[in-house]
Amino acid sequence: MTKKIIFLLLIIAAFAAPVSVFAQATDANVFGDVKADGEHVPYAHVYVKGEKNGTATDETGHYMLINLPEGKHTLVAKFIGYKDQEKEIVAVANKTITVNFELERELMALDEIVITGTKTFQRRTEAPVIVNVLGKNTLEAVDATNIGEGLNFQPGLRVETDCQTCNYTQLRMNGLGGGYSQILINSRPLFSPLIGLYGMEQIPSNMVERIEVVRGGGSALYGSSAIGGTVNIITQIPQSNSYDMSYALHSINGDATDNVLNGNVSMVNKKRTVGAVLFVSHREREQYDHKGLTLMSDGSYKKERDNFSELPKLKNNSFGGNLFYKPADNQKLELSFTSLYEYRYGGEMIDKLAHLAKQSEERIHHILMGGLDYEIDFNNYLSSINAYVAGQKTDRDHYTGLYPERDEYETEAEFEDALMEHLADPPYGKTDNTTLQGGVNMNHKLTDFFSGTNQLTAGIEYVYDEVVDSIPQYDYEIDQQTKNFGAFLQSDWKINNEFTLLTGLRADKHNLLDYAIVSPRVSLLYRLKEYTQFRATWGTGFRAPQAFDADLHIAFAGGGVSRITLDPDLEEERSNSLSGSINFDKPTELYIFGFTLEGFYTQLKDAFYLHPTGSDDRGELFEKRNGPTAVVKGVTFEARANYNKKAQLEAGYTVQSSKFNEAITHFDEIPEGKREFMRSPNQYGYAILTVTPTESFSTSLSGIYTGSMLLAKFSPNEDWAPNEYRKSPKFGELNLKMAYTLPVNSVSTDVELFGGIKNITNYFQSDSDNYKNRDSDYMYGPAQPRTFYLGIRLKSI
Repeated sequence: MTKKIIFLLLIIAAFAAPVSVFAQATDANVFGDVKADGEHVPYAHVYVKGEKNGTATDETGHYMLINLPEGKHTLVAKFIGYKDQEKEIVAVANKTITVNFELERELMALDEIVITGTKTFQRRTEAPVIVNVLGKNTLEAVDATNIGEGLNFQPGLRVETDCQTCNYTQLRMNGLGGGYSQILINSRPLFSPLIGLYGMEQIPSNMVERIEVVRGGGSALYGSSAIGGTVNIITQIPQSNSYDMSYALHSINGDATDNVLNGNVSMVNKKRTVGAVLFVSHREREQYDHKGLTLMSDGSYKKERDNFSELPKLKNNSFGGNLFYKPADNQKLELSFTSLYEYRYGGEMIDKLAHLAKQSEERIHHILMGGLDYEIDFNNYLSSINAYVAGQKTDRDHYTGLYPERDEYETEAEFEDALMEHLADPPYGKTDNTTLQGGVNMNHKLTDFFSGTNQLTAGIEYVYDEVVDSIPQYDYEIDQQTKNFGAFLQSDWKINNEFTLLTGLRADKHNLLDYAIVSPRVSLLYRLKEYTQFRATWGTGFRAPQAFDADLHIAFAGGGVSRITLDPDLEEERSNSLSGSINFDKPTELYIFGFTLEGFYTQLKDAFYLHPTGSDDRGELFEKRNGPTAVVKGVTFEARANYNKKAQLEAGYTVQSSKFNEAITHFDEIPEGKREFMRSPNQYGYAILTVTPTESFSTSLSGIYTGSMLLAKFSPNEDWAPNEYRKSPKFGELNLKMAYTLPVNSVSTDVELFGGIKNITNYFQSDSDNYKNRDSDYMYGPAQPRTFYLGIRLKSI
């Protein structure tokens, strides 16, 4: 399939004739400049409205359009972070006219161009599906080292740390866990089930241009695993000739350091036909040990440090880039690539090989991912074809194990045998994971469709994923190969200025299913005047009977290692989702304020769950099975305001319920079980206040709130204390960042000095287990204790 798609891409490139909108030599020309805040803007886009053709301003902010057709035209000037400006002109043969533009800054990004909701470029206020955008400014305001730290500051989203030893993370959207969310990189599903374990920490924030988020089943157009929603990571886009470098030193509660070095370089030629952006990132973090609870023989607990880490040692090196080439005004070829290396070690804090530690997890990742896209517009830009291929290759070496100790065995001989076996053949494992995707989609706009317009989208895609993960010493092996062929059709009908109806249908044939699954969706948008939108969405989806991210994680519990297998009779999980929302934004000359209120409801039929099946000499065993129907429902509220570009507030709060219709068993000895989803707080939210009193100084105060949640807690020693369900306390995190910029005009560079505090109140989980027999899955947050940081940033003006 991949070879066929590449062949099709080459055929299209070979036979597509370059199109020039202004082909006839009329010598009707336009000359001018683009300014903002009194300064010329280089590389701004200037084009004729409705034609999508145009040019870009040069390094001095000037542009020229030649050979326009005679008659009336609307010129548009646009630049990221500024409002588009339009001007009416009359082109006259053999005459050059002057048209200058003065752009205004966007107070808030309320009407950005997004793609994730419909697979077509649209303004947020015109998209039938709500698309939230997490931009670079927000990532900088909260000092997000990676995308996981940034996604906490999006409504309806929560990034949770799920292992005390290795700190793997997963994204919870609208109350649904990581396996229900689809994470894309440049609209491609390169986040395989394996990468999903650690990927949000491995992707540095300086790699990202923006992150688009679609919550709920309205994102089912992207196929299986998009039940909870879709997160689309758009990597840096070359816009101008620029550079950006930074270094930050973090002190974690005074006991460990975290060093982060980032760099970006962007290059674009004067004609804007070729461009590239390259990024590098290096991170090195020491292990951190926080006070936990040691279980005593009388059932009591002692609070102390144990020399076992709560934050693992990290060493990351990342490199990548985005390149584009425009052979003609109507064609574009894009290439992206990323190389990620990560070393991760958690457990007993010793400077020895991993298998000589009393308890430890070691992970060494080598990840290479990339994609190639070709797009051509034709039929006067009413039609377009996009062909693409993408893939990732992950090689992982890992260790998960416990060092035998004398008091764990009845006799000296048994201990010596276990020790010799462990030293001779320690439980190291190896993982190979390959993901490939290819597809073609076509867009065509009907300009007169029952007195409205209709953007039709159709496409096919093929996704192949293979993961082989084994630890021979544990008789543990996953050899999973999935193949999914999908076809989709969508109608985005703008009935009039008030109503838009979006209908779509996607069919998927998964190799683990004997039949194809058809997933429809319908969305209706009603625009009340200029500032208010009402939306309603219904969609269905499914999850294939396969292993997802959390299923590939081996945890410690009760002095052993727990493992997960799949029920041989496991069937697909089906979903039915409904959502409705109201969105209001009121801009004025000095301020803007708005809110979004969204209700959501998702029913899961044959929902997946983990059933305890006993234990062996290695530890606890679980089987992934189909359970009863589950319902996730709730409300998310967003608020936003900006005053005179000096102060900006963003906040979101979610109230939700996630329950099975019948109780689920988590412990053999507690058969009555619980209906609630584990580790799913009923309330959570965030807020960011950014104040910029001058162009040189800015400060931001941000916070995260997490409500109480239910967890299954395995005892370190069942003879001393039983396994039990526990309710976590509710908690909050408060963060502060300040930055001051010094312009150095002689070298066209801004020097930014910044610093701040994360988790000011220093709340950190204090009832986690100590020592080697700890239940490493008993984690609920926050991600890190109080952390001070200082940094410096150099960026071109």
